[in-house]
Amino acid sequence: MSKASKAVSAHDFRVGEAVVYPGRGVGRVAAIECQEVAGFSLEVYVISFELENAVLKIPTSKASKQGLRGVSDAATIDKALDVLNGRSRKPATLWSRRVQELEAKLASGDIIQVSQVAREMYRVPGVSEQSFSARLLSETAASLIAQELAASRDIKVSEAMALIQECLERSALREAAGGGGHEEGSASAPDGTKASGSAPQVRRG
Repeated sequence: MSKASKAVSAHDFRVGEAVVYPGRGVGRVAAIECQEVAGFSLEVYVISFELENAVLKIPTSKASKQGLRGVSDAATIDKALDVLNGRSRKPATLWSRRVQELEAKLASGDIIQVSQVAREMYRVPGVSEQSFSARLLSETAASLIAQELAASRDIKVSEAMALIQECLERSALREAAGGGGHEEGSASAPDGTKASGSAPQVRRG
């Protein structure tokens, strides 16, 4: 019992604390348990994800290697919002390869990298077309950011999402007005849609 008490006191996260798991978002440490696995005692964090109605068990000894971390501080959140308010990248790589890079950023657990995905993949609704895969990347990135923003500022996820959408739409419209749209002058746009379908929109704008 004394050994267990010492182990708990040395943990990085306490029961009830909000944590972030790469690619999954914000959860909360529901418990710290000892389980018998193949005859050995294994201590695990029991992480509850309210939005997904899911529970994940992570060995306390491997939590750091698996990317489990605390919620970002205010300064990091501000940097993430700066990314959303900035200009999007115009990658020259093929879409299939770009998808792998974007998915890697989403799985990194780094809110700055996730924000880069959200900014790059965002399209103003009703203004430009977007492929299913691009839309999925965009929505996933926005959801991950919203969860952490809400946890950091103690607001509702819906309020955080509204702020994110406002930042993205404002920066996208500002970029489009300045002639710096997302589309490239190549065979296909960064989100896999045909450039020929978007070119008229750029010329008319």
